[in-house]
Amino acid sequence: MDETIYLQLEDGSCYKGKAFGATLRKEVIAEMVFTTAMTGYVETLTDPSYYGQMVLQTFPLMGNYGVNPGDFESSTIHMSAYIAHECCHTPSNFRSQQNLHSLLKQKNIPGIYGVDTRALTKKIREQGAMNARLTSTPPSFDDAILLKKHRLTNSVSQVTCSAPYLMENGAWRHHVVLMDFGAKKNILRKLHSLGCKLTIVPASYPASEILALNPDGIMLSNGPGDPKDNPEIIHQLSSLCKTHIPLSGICLGHQLLALANGAKTEKLKFGHRGANQPVKDLRSGRIYITSQNHGYSVINDSLPENAELAFINLNDHSCEGIRYLDFPGLSVQFHPEACGGPQDTEYLFQEFIQMMERRNQLCP
Repeated sequence: MDETIYLQLEDGSCYKGKAFGATLRKEVIAEMVFTTAMTGYVETLTDPSYYGQMVLQTFPLMGNYGVNPGDFESSTIHMSAYIAHECCHTPSNFRSQQNLHSLLKQKNIPGIYGVDTRALTKKIREQGAMNARLTSTPPSFDDAILLKKHRLTNSVSQVTCSAPYLMENGAWRHHVVLMDFGAKKNILRKLHSLGCKLTIVPASYPASEILALNPDGIMLSNGPGDPKDNPEIIHQLSSLCKTHIPLSGICLGHQLLALANGAKTEKLKFGHRGANQPVKDLRSGRIYITSQNHGYSVINDSLPENAELAFINLNDHSCEGIRYLDFPGLSVQFHPEACGGPQDTEYLFQEFIQMMERRNQLCP
C-alpha cells in the first residue's frame, strides 16, 4: 500500500498516485468510467454491471464508513480497478467489519488514490469514456496507442449464475423467472418482499425451458457490456414476447428487450452512473431522481410501432423507459431497486405485480 503507481489514458495523459488494495503485479487495462454517487461505494464495488471496467469515484473521500458484507450487491467485485481521490483507512461506523483497502486486497482488485479525480472526470465528460492503464512503471506516450484497441466482449457470460436456483418464501403469490445478466441482489430482495417466488436462471437459458417453468412474469436484470454482444439472448427474448407473459427489464434487460423488438442501441459519450439522474415520466409529467449505471442507450427514434417512450433523461433526453403495446411489457434504463440511491421509483415493482395479476385474471 502507498507505493507509487501510474494511471495512463488512451490520449497519452498520465497521472501519478498511490496504490491501495491488491498489489499490482501486472498492468491493468480497462475502460475508465466515473460514477457521481456520494455514498454506496460498497454497492458500486459489488455491482456486476461494472464488470471489466476501471471505476472512478467523483466524490473525493471513499471508505469513511467502512465495509459491511450485508451491503454487497453480489458475492464479489467485478470491476478491474478502483480510482479515488482519498481513501480512508480508519473508518468510523458501527456496522463496519473491515476497511476499503482490505476489501480490495481480499478480492484481488488494485486501486489508486491521490490522483486528481476532478481533472479525470472533466476529461471523460469532454472527450468521452476512454480506456486506461494502471501500471507500476512510468508509461511512455507511445504506450497509449495500444489502449485504444482494448474492448471487452461476452461480459454477461462472466457474471451470470452457472445454474438455476430458487428464492422463495412460504406465502408467495407470483412465480417470477429472473434472467440473470448480472443481477443486483436488491432486485431479488424487492421482488421477494412483494410475495414473489423467484427462479433465477442463467442468461443463456432457452425460452422453451423458461416457459416450462410456468412463470407468472419474467424479469430481465441489469448487467455489463454492449447489449448487441448478446444475439442469442435477444433471439430468446423475441420468442418470449410472443407469449404475452408480463416482461419487465432493468438496465441491460431494458436494452435487450428493446433490441428483441426491433429497436437500436448506441454507446453514450460517457454514460450515466450515479444516484442523481433526473428522469421524467412522459405520461404523468412527474420527475424522479434515479440511480443509474450504464454506458449504452436505446435510440429514441428507433422504437418500433408496438412500443412507446415512457421515460426520458432530463439531462440529455435519452430513452429511460419503454412501454410495449402488444404485450404486457415495461422496461426502464434506471434502477428502481436503487441500492444505493433514491427510492422514488420503487413503485415500478408494484406495477410489474399488477401486470401479472391482470394476466392471471384473464387466464386463470
